[in-house]
Amino acid sequence: MLPYLFDAAALPGEQGIQAILENSKVLRAYVANEVRTECSPHKNSCAPTVDRSTLDKEVSKRIDEIVQEGMVHRHKLAIVDYKLTRQPFPFSEIAAVKSEKNPETYLTLSLAGRSYTAADVQAKYGVPYDTDVVQWYSVFKYRLDNPHYASRAVFEIDPVDGAVIKVAVSLKLKKPKNH
Repeated sequence: MLPYLFDAAALPGEQGIQAILENSKVLRAYVANEVRTECSPHKNSCAPTVDRSTLDKEVSKRIDEIVQEGMVHRHKLAIVDYKLTRQPFPFSEIAAVKSEKNPETYLTLSLAGRSYTAADVQAKYGVPYDTDVVQWYSVFKYRLDNPHYASRAVFEIDPVDGAVIKVAVSLKLKKPKNH
């Protein structure tokens, strides 16, 4: 995820959003499932068998449409917020945000189920560098800093059952230091 957030951070607003969503494995899998459902054998809207290349092209085309139809500009931010209504699917919403004045990008995913927990997060990413309680949920914060960028991941967690509600990942490019 970080490589395409890194690339998108250097692009202008809408192009950055396009790059984030076009490269999102979550959105590509969701849209591919939609295309496959539409192309099932009992429907005549498209060929009964869709090869990988055709499927990839159709997925890219639909993601372009999602970006064009969903693009909003607010407070010097380009934003696309897209509901993943076809269930079952592990996520219920994806949002991409690109600052139009700074080289930073954000991707958020809302989880549909309650099966991914705080314990799973810690097992995969270790102990968070910070935790907090915000309104009705707990927050686990992770960070990655290197000479080229700073990235943060924030997991919103239901304090009652420990289920992850949402994850937000941000990436901000650092200005090169002159030596």
